Amino acid sequence: MKKLLIGLGIIVAVLLILGIAFRGPIMQIASMVFTKPDQSFADDQTGPEPDYANPVHWAALPEREDSADVVPSGVSIDPDSTKDVDVFFIHPTTYVSSDHWNQPLTDETANKMTDDWVMRDQASVFNGCCQVYAPRYRQATLYSFQDQNGDGGKALELAYQDVRAAFNYFINERNNGRPFIIAGHSQGAFHADRLLEEAVAGTELQKRLVAAYPIGFSIDGSNGIDVCTSANQTGCQVSWNTNTADAMVILAQPGDICVNPITWTADDAAAAPSANLGSISFASGELLEQSVTGAQCLNSQLLVEDINSDNFNLMPFGPGNYHMYDYSFFHMNIRANARARVSAYLQAQQSKEADDELMRTLMEETGA
Repeated sequence: MKKLLIGLGIIVAVLLILGIAFRGPIMQIASMVFTKPDQSFADDQTGPEPDYANPVHWAALPEREDSADVVPSGVSIDPDSTKDVDVFFIHPTTYVSSDHWNQPLTDETANKMTDDWVMRDQASVFNGCCQVYAPRYRQATLYSFQDQNGDGGKALELAYQDVRAAFNYFINERNNGRPFIIAGHSQGAFHADRLLEEAVAGTELQKRLVAAYPIGFSIDGSNGIDVCTSANQTGCQVSWNTNTADAMVILAQPGDICVNPITWTADDAAAAPSANLGSISFASGELLEQSVTGAQCLNSQLLVEDINSDNFNLMPFGPGNYHMYDYSFFHMNIRANARARVSAYLQAQQSKEADDELMRTLMEETGA
């Protein structure tokens, strides 16, 4: 018995050491295991599909006061400057239950996290340039990404079909021909990547795409949309995955897009913390923090180090992986960039309309 207890003690000690040394991967594996549904996708009771004519099935709408309207302290918005362009924002995974493969739309826990965290800390970054639309959808549970060739893939497919239906409703019933931005994070970026490829690239809608921000997922640029290489470029996309150089869990894959959200270039130029216009984690208050972090794109990753704040410590993928703060670290830079791209797009549109009017006048005068 004594030898058995000693042996068990050694095993526990080794596991504790491994848990400390490799807590990032262990946390990730554990979270995935505990969110795997017991039943197959075929046997699951999938909730009814959303009706996007019903405001309940939207986490954010322009005519409604919601968390996407939040702004940091000291930031003001001119409502007239946001009416010409829309944002279609796809939220990340907020359903971490093992009850179902896809979130029932009535799940209060997931909806509250979507509203109180995602709309506030992510979607709100676009409220200074645009009208924000963010659909609820039957998102795939977290484990689905570990099983993309099986039931998880089926769950992700169902989630995407909801996103596509929401986008179709948005375009046909709400957008009224305005320019638009497509944005998302994590699972939302996963769906945005496919949406850009299947519904926008090579269609008439591509002419109305101001820019795309599919952030926090492995985006390789194969969706048919150009990668942005400057701050004022339009019709292009940006993406990044934030981590330290020694992070144990890295979400970016070799060859992924990495556009630096401080310099807005796709090169390896390093940006100093002083160039960061302001970071915010609304859970810690509405005050902007200055010089929290710089950033540099290397090996398809957005590298950060020496985080100068105690308000960005939530790292469910382990130390050094700042997936949760892909937007928050660069809040004011993204806010300013969205306005800059909208302004550039609208100016180009006005110039084209003036040129077209001049051409029509000349043709009338010459009888052509």
